[in-house]
Amino acid sequence: MALMITDECINCDVCEPECPNEAISQGDEIYEIDPNLCTECVGHYDTPQCVDVCPVDCIPGNPDRVETNEDLQKKYAALMAAK
Repeated sequence: MALMITDECINCDVCEPECPNEAISQGDEIYEIDPNLCTECVGHYDTPQCVDVCPVDCIPGNPDRVETNEDLQKKYAALMAAK
């Protein structure tokens, strides 16, 4: 599933540069994750890098975007083909 950033975000700026798919950007109030670009780092790393560096643990899975590992692999392949 794609990840999301909750309103506990403190805008510390550590997650955005860690995202290999450039899915994280500054929103109106907090950082946001584009679910169309988020693969939970599948294809790049073993664990989601934004979750690993977040100091306030505000990046859970997005319940509105449930995806299997296979779905995430396909999304990763499509993103890499588009680059």
